[in-house]
Amino acid sequence: MSLRFTIIPQRIVLWGAIGQARLIGEVVKRRGSEIAAVFEEREQFPTPYPDLPLFRTWDPFAEWLEDQDKSDLGFSLGLNMNGQGRLDLHEKLVQLGLQPATLVHPSAEIASDAEIGEGSQIMAGVIIGPNTTIGKQVIINARAGVDHDNVIEDGVEIAPGATLCGMIKVGKCAWIAAGATVLPVVQIGANATVGAGAVVNKNVDANATVVGIPAKPLKKD
Repeated sequence: MSLRFTIIPQRIVLWGAIGQARLIGEVVKRRGSEIAAVFEEREQFPTPYPDLPLFRTWDPFAEWLEDQDKSDLGFSLGLNMNGQGRLDLHEKLVQLGLQPATLVHPSAEIASDAEIGEGSQIMAGVIIGPNTTIGKQVIINARAGVDHDNVIEDGVEIAPGATLCGMIKVGKCAWIAAGATVLPVVQIGANATVGAGAVVNKNVDANATVVGIPAKPLKKD
């Protein structure tokens, strides 16, 4: 794996305490960095790191941040939010001087010429093929495959086990659900949703939801 995918900030502020955040914590540990603090506003969810600072609201976090050395302090977003939410929070934290951590699980296989944007998360067993561009704050979850010559724009989420064949473009903040397959040369519009297990053989319009085999637009009531 290229060195550019193995160097992350030494200390990471983890946004979220459950779900994706737990996966992030595992990658951070495997990369030799550490969780510095946790931000989790949902009171019902305890922190997985009880010995570290936990913030439920913004003001205490901002006060803590003022006293930190930001030269080695990064962040990773594990909250259950949509792509645009991740992008907005990303920009806010960068303006405060934090570094976006681009996290790649050691078991991921990434082509030498693939590009991965700031703050993106590439999880266990992912395969990314040659001449593929991954944008900012993209999540590619476990065992997903992104083949050659693909363009994955900012804020996209690709769920576990999804397969993207070659020469596909996925628009900003689209969501490809678990086990879906997108066939070659298809374009997925911005903010579109591809349902779990769907097989997409035609272009998908922006903001549309498609389901089934072959995938068709979801009928609205």
